[in-house]
Amino acid sequence: MTQRTIRYAIIGFGRFAEKAIAPAIRRARNSEVVGLQKRSAEEARKKADECSIPLAFSSVDELVHHPDIDAVFIVSANAAHCPETVAAANAGKHVIVEKPMALSAREAQAMIDACASNGVKLMVGHMVRLSPLVRRARALVDEGRIGSVKAARAEFVYDARVSHRTWLIDRAVAGGGPVVDVGVHCFDTLRYVLGSEPSSVSAALWPLPTPAATEESAFVSLLFPGGVLASVFCSYTAPYRRVVLEIIGTEGIITVPDFTSGDRDGRLILTRGKGDAPGVPVVEELSVPNLYIEETAMFTDWILGGPEPELSGPNGLANQRIVDRALTP
Repeated sequence: MTQRTIRYAIIGFGRFAEKAIAPAIRRARNSEVVGLQKRSAEEARKKADECSIPLAFSSVDELVHHPDIDAVFIVSANAAHCPETVAAANAGKHVIVEKPMALSAREAQAMIDACASNGVKLMVGHMVRLSPLVRRARALVDEGRIGSVKAARAEFVYDARVSHRTWLIDRAVAGGGPVVDVGVHCFDTLRYVLGSEPSSVSAALWPLPTPAATEESAFVSLLFPGGVLASVFCSYTAPYRRVVLEIIGTEGIITVPDFTSGDRDGRLILTRGKGDAPGVPVVEELSVPNLYIEETAMFTDWILGGPEPELSGPNGLANQRIVDRALTP
């Protein structure tokens, strides 16, 4: 029997969708792109023709009710994630939505409820935890290779001036600054590698968010079970992109530079030592696939009857709750 192909339409078809999401869907097993949406009908048709995508829409409502679409990939501005997910669910379409899941945990729960009541699947794009680097870090922790974990940190900083997202610091549209944009990847990765949920979350934000503007930098402190202290630093004001994950245990330290990137060769560094002297670092080189392809294939498999993935709605809600606590004064 021939395996069915899931027909995706992309909502919010901008530069990111064109360069990353559409090619990933095309390369993922049993998946194809059949439609896109932009606010301008003329621009939508033009871009669909350029990208060889048959269906073009300016209306989300028209897109989600089209019979030749099985699932939507939502890549629009953050404030639209909840209403567009609910609209798609009510029209019987499966939904994969980019992070951050929503503007609040309340919205995230509404998205989960809408998909559940309509019998459709919901997944959130926290694809970083699919990286072999991140999974190897968790395996080393689980195996006790660094002893008892005492602390962890994740850093993700970049220069937001180079971003094509003009709404990035508009609080009404973005919901938050680097905490929701890149900090949320750090939260999800720490939760995954440590295998637990934080019991407390606090943050220092600068400048303090206003109804009109987001923070530009944040330092978030998290306390995990067993007294594991963790921190996340994220910022829009760095001179260049820098990303790192580090897990500190009683017997060793795991360091993973650039743990969020895919489609490349990456390194994981395990350093053990004694007293004041570190040992010789053990470097593992791992090939990281295109993580957008991996997440799309995972979602397609779920739609076609596979197991529920770890990136389903409840995982997105768990991350959203941390975001809410970090952004609450």
